Amino acid sequence: MTPPLTLRTVGTMEMHQVRYFIAAARALSFTRAAEQCHVSQPALTAALKKLEADLGGPLFHRERNGLRLTELGRRMEPLLSEVQKRAEAARSAAETLRLLKQTPVRVGVMPTLGPVRLARFLASFERAHADAEVAIREGRPAELAAWLEADELDAAILNALDAPAEGCRLEPLYVERYVVLLPPGHPLRERSALSLRDLSLQPYVDRLACEMRERVVAACGAMGVQLYARYRSEREDWVQAMVAADLGFAFMPEHAITHPGTIQRALSDPSVERTIALATMPGRQHSPAVRAFVRAACSHRWLA
Repeated sequence: MTPPLTLRTVGTMEMHQVRYFIAAARALSFTRAAEQCHVSQPALTAALKKLEADLGGPLFHRERNGLRLTELGRRMEPLLSEVQKRAEAARSAAETLRLLKQTPVRVGVMPTLGPVRLARFLASFERAHADAEVAIREGRPAELAAWLEADELDAAILNALDAPAEGCRLEPLYVERYVVLLPPGHPLRERSALSLRDLSLQPYVDRLACEMRERVVAACGAMGVQLYARYRSEREDWVQAMVAADLGFAFMPEHAITHPGTIQRALSDPSVERTIALATMPGRQHSPAVRAFVRAACSHRWLA
């Protein structure tokens, strides 16, 4: 009768004994098992003899042509294989946790990216990965692309049109429209949508950091729309503050608006939109924290 595998018996085992047994059970050779485990054969057989003593019976029949599992050995093999798998999973989880704490995820963002939705995503990521660290670095799309290619960033959140042309993996996150940002007392505030022609010769605040700026200016030129900016800035918060102070209107991505003293109206004729995407470099060895960040960003409901 085979003795039961009790908690007391399991408690007396050491993981190297389990590893040696699994190797010998699969190789049916102490010599090959010792080679696979990178130990001497006497050390392996001594450990297995102690394991047999703890389990109360032999695990192998020693035969001229090799080894054969005993009845006890056959019963122990799936049980101890499971013990080994669980131990390896525990070590892997511990290593992942250690690496999550080790190096922050380096993420580049455009200055025109709306901070509210990004902050909400980071809060969600924090709840799922409390030990991960994230370092945010702001830069224009061309700078983000260069930093990404130079391995100074792990990922970049940018306009998909401005991603590196080659060698970059893009994961679309969300699409947002460009709207017209107006001060509350603007004469066009009653309209639900505004065309570029409606805005010709209206006081205008120029967003110098906008990656879509040249496209909008080109569209205005093609339609004969005259824009003259008496005020301009590379700072998104300053642009919005100047609009709120009634210095003019501005074109803004709808999810980048944070100033409470402004109103927005849809931009039509033409309608302009951009796709915000997560850019990474394929083939690069990423830490568990970076892989977790990418998975979380791709599955997050950005517009919820």
